[in-house]
Amino acid sequence: MTSPDALSSAPISPTAAPADIAARATSTAQPGLTTPPPAQHTARVLGIIGVILLAVVGLFVLVYVVVSLGPDAFALAGVMALVPLAIVFFGVRWIDRWEPEPRLAVVFAFLWGAAVAVIVALVVGAGLDPFITLITQNNADAYDFIGAAIQAPLVEESAKGLGLLVIFFAARKYFDGPVDGIVYAAWIAGGFAFTENIFYFGGQLVESGSLTGDGVFEIFLIRGIMSPFAHVMFTSATGIALGFATRLRSPFAGIGLFFVGLAPAMFLHALWNGALFFVSDFYGYYFLIQVPLFVISVVLVMFLRRQEERLTRARLDEYAAVGWFSPAEIPSLSTGAGRRQALAWAARFGKRRAMKQYIQNATRLAFARQRIITGRGGLGAQADEAALLGAIVESRASLAGS
Repeated sequence: MTSPDALSSAPISPTAAPADIAARATSTAQPGLTTPPPAQHTARVLGIIGVILLAVVGLFVLVYVVVSLGPDAFALAGVMALVPLAIVFFGVRWIDRWEPEPRLAVVFAFLWGAAVAVIVALVVGAGLDPFITLITQNNADAYDFIGAAIQAPLVEESAKGLGLLVIFFAARKYFDGPVDGIVYAAWIAGGFAFTENIFYFGGQLVESGSLTGDGVFEIFLIRGIMSPFAHVMFTSATGIALGFATRLRSPFAGIGLFFVGLAPAMFLHALWNGALFFVSDFYGYYFLIQVPLFVISVVLVMFLRRQEERLTRARLDEYAAVGWFSPAEIPSLSTGAGRRQALAWAARFGKRRAMKQYIQNATRLAFARQRIITGRGGLGAQADEAALLGAIVESRASLAGS
């Protein structure tokens, strides 16, 4: 993997800023933004169409769930499933703070997980059921093990991963690295887990007859409180692999890395499901195996976030070197502490939103520059660069008197 520092010495340099702009940039600008870069209307229209189609599929899933569980159990299970979904939501928001993904792509990812991946899992599961019954010869334990530890990981991770692959090709200009892969994977997995939890919680409610019935609290504790990030952790392996594929010139390299990432995703899923058939103390297994895996995942995310910060700093330093920014303001745009300080300053003048937008566009500029350097300029990176530079110039002028 090429480091951001190494890339900063690449032979391609940004276009030098005009003399008057470079002169104004010798002192630190008061960051803000009034005009966002022009939208890519074709991509947006296609994204909206995709979201609408997934929403229609989601309605079919909704009807199926209501019919399967009944309105009362569905309503209660839906409320219960909101708890782990909220935990995932705030977790993903933290991961995605540095360079937020477009809302349309995020909604697409969630709906893919909550609807398409669920339908694929149900249809393929129903198709494989006679075969599994045949090879297990009506042995209930073997049937349950194959279904949970083999079929579910293979089918569910493939279904979720397919959504990642769609986003990788359809919205590749917004898929800039491993952190983006984790974010999209988390939304797909979060949507899938949301629907799956409704099935599990609702089924237990129907079986027990009430909210306080046997097993309801335990299944909510295990799935809703102890493991809301389980599916996220599984599918993130595929997302990380596709994130590294974005650094390659050919998008078709993503197909190979997709399968590379799919393997650990299936393994982690199988480890979670299959262990229940062999361990007598689930909670001991959870704290001994799953908690350390989760901690490792958090550390990995923090490491990848730090890589994004370094990349942002390296690219913005290049723009500062040719006059688009004052070198003194780069730390405020490319470090977490600097951003917090800049936002706190802007809030005192009622300009926090403008500052936030400026920081976001500076980050997008850095990633657009990265696409140009790595040979992915065909994704509209040059047009994005020009639009973002124009927006940054306007923000300087509009906030010069703050």
